[in-house]
Amino acid sequence: MSDQLGTLYVVATPIGNMSDLSRRAAEILRSCDVVACEDTRVTGGLLRRLDVSKKMFVNEDSRERAAASAILEMLESGKNVALVSDAGTPCISDPGFRAVRACRAAGVNVVPVPGACAFVAALSASGLPTDSFMFAGFLPAKSSARKNFFEKYRDFGHTLVFYESPYRIGKFLRDAVEIFGGGRTVCVAKEITKVFERFFVGKLSDVADGIESSPARGEFVVIIAPDGYEL
Repeated sequence: MSDQLGTLYVVATPIGNMSDLSRRAAEILRSCDVVACEDTRVTGGLLRRLDVSKKMFVNEDSRERAAASAILEMLESGKNVALVSDAGTPCISDPGFRAVRACRAAGVNVVPVPGACAFVAALSASGLPTDSFMFAGFLPAKSSARKNFFEKYRDFGHTLVFYESPYRIGKFLRDAVEIFGGGRTVCVAKEITKVFERFFVGKLSDVADGIESSPARGEFVVIIAPDGYEL
């Protein structure tokens, strides 16, 4: 082990618009020894835009537990590691938590380099209450499990925030209508910061109908207001 430990930098990357990469994030990516990423093709493209060549290490969901040990070993040898996801902030419904936990347990310095985060961007522009909310990320794929979650939080007095894929967004919203009722206020945002960015805001049943008639592409953020809230 090196006498001097490296630093793990948790670096947020753009979720669609490359101009959202911060100057600080670019500097960290240029100066670090290793970039731990989900997909070398995606991160490689980002690095090429910065005219940077770096050693990359794969830290994706299926091997995150083993990757955390390998990343910690690099840091303990004195290397500085930039942890990124394909888009947005690592660890927020993306790989990275186990690496950060391992570093904290071992006393290795962890430094956040903030930037884009899809649910924060959507929430800030939704018009729904932002003073108190719960981020639940991706719910289970099965309808029964989703409905059970919705039932548990139907009377929750705070805003609920979710991620959903284009393949399940329709079923997600129909399940939500069934449990929360079609009159609940909701915001669904898709392709945030991209060319076809769009926000659907209104009653849950109306938004569900609008999503069904709109091309389903990109990741969705679903924000459900507390019962009784109206725009």
